[in-house]
Amino acid sequence: MSDVTQVWNEALPEVRNGVTGVGVWAALNTSKPVILEDDVFVLGVPHEESDLAGHLKLPATRLLIEKAMSARLGQEVKLRVINGTSMTDWETEKRRDLEARRLQEQAINRQMAEIQARTSWETIYEQLTRKYAAVPNKSLPQNRASFFVEAIDLIVEARKSMPINDDLAERNYARCLERVSQYSEVPSVLVALAVSDKIGR
Repeated sequence: MSDVTQVWNEALPEVRNGVTGVGVWAALNTSKPVILEDDVFVLGVPHEESDLAGHLKLPATRLLIEKAMSARLGQEVKLRVINGTSMTDWETEKRRDLEARRLQEQAINRQMAEIQARTSWETIYEQLTRKYAAVPNKSLPQNRASFFVEAIDLIVEARKSMPINDDLAERNYARCLERVSQYSEVPSVLVALAVSDKIGR
């Protein structure tokens, strides 16, 4: 702590000379070095002066601080400005970082699952379209019946490999059932029953 404080005190005049504006000067004067952790230089702003933190986060000011500190520490450092000036404040900030990363990972995983589900059922939807396009004499009921049987088999296999476990998959599955209903002229409820019947066997 004492080392990084000394280095910051040495770097501060250089940083002040490179900035203009009352807000930036006030932010520099109230800020306190908290810790150098790995390559992160943590600079804290007192809670009661938290509105000044934004001045230290400005790209030009950030770059100036990082350059001045890196030169004196003999290593490349990244600036992290936090609210508060104690180690407790820094630990709180790190916990927030972890929680934010966890939530971000959850959101990404959920998004990926949605994309996968949409893509998988979209593939089935397109296969149904192609299968119907290949049916000869679509006006003949027996040909539409053949399509119906093949379409049900296709959806049954899809259901076995892609369980319906969320609302998005449920909607995409329903969309495929509606497509079969539209092409075969069989009510969508009966299409769903036909699939359920085969899965239940």
